[in-house]
Amino acid sequence: MAAPLQIASVGAPVASAPQRPFDFMKMYILVRDDIPLGFAMVAVAHASLAGYLKFRDTPEVARWLDGPFFKAVCKVNATEFDNAKQVADHVVLTESALDGREVAIVFKPREEWPKMFKFLRLYREAPAIA
Repeated sequence: MAAPLQIASVGAPVASAPQRPFDFMKMYILVRDDIPLGFAMVAVAHASLAGYLKFRDTPEVARWLDGPFFKAVCKVNATEFDNAKQVADHVVLTESALDGREVAIVFKPREEWPKMFKFLRLYREAPAIA
């Protein structure tokens, strides 16, 4: 298991992230796997802000902001995307430059997630090799 994340600012004491996954709130952002990388990057930025703005007055977001405010960004296929839309408390993002296609979905932070989220792939682009 990786060492806990250390969070610090100048002049502030260092706080360790929780040791167990159920001790912290996490926001999931899912991006469709058929969206070009540039649009995906913009979608993730917009999703993070849209999720915060939509749910900012909830106790879950207050708790999320008190912690290290973890986010998981996952790349999903069309079926996974459609299934995820059945989970409550989300915002679907569209891209006008792609004719209004749905590109991402962001969920209100929570501690416990439906089982399907455990099997989603983290979004990782392989670096280009020249």
